[in-house]
Amino acid sequence: MNPNDNAAITTLVGCFNDGHVVNRVQQGSAWWFNDHKQGMIDQLTTLASGNILTNFIGMLTDSRSFLSYCRHEYFRRILCNLLGTWIEDGEYPDDKEFIQNCVKAICYNNAVDYFNLDLEKI
Repeated sequence: MNPNDNAAITTLVGCFNDGHVVNRVQQGSAWWFNDHKQGMIDQLTTLASGNILTNFIGMLTDSRSFLSYCRHEYFRRILCNLLGTWIEDGEYPDDKEFIQNCVKAICYNNAVDYFNLDLEKI
């Protein structure tokens, strides 16, 4: 929950790969006191700096609260804006198909794979 720990956590989760499961240990989404725009941007930026962002399983949901589902929309908007900024700054490839696949992976497909869900990927 302490954003000062993001870099250390990002480094640690990379120590648990075994070649069979992509990012066996995941750094969770910015949550609790960090689930606001800047908190999410900071967490995603740190994750992209120290790991492979496209392996991230994305936003989680507090399924006990119907209102928490809007966090997914908020997360997707922040993620897409951040990727767009990186593209404009020349830090990410200006490749529409690549970026679409990144967003699909982070927002849905990686969770389907990680949790071995019997769902069709997008």
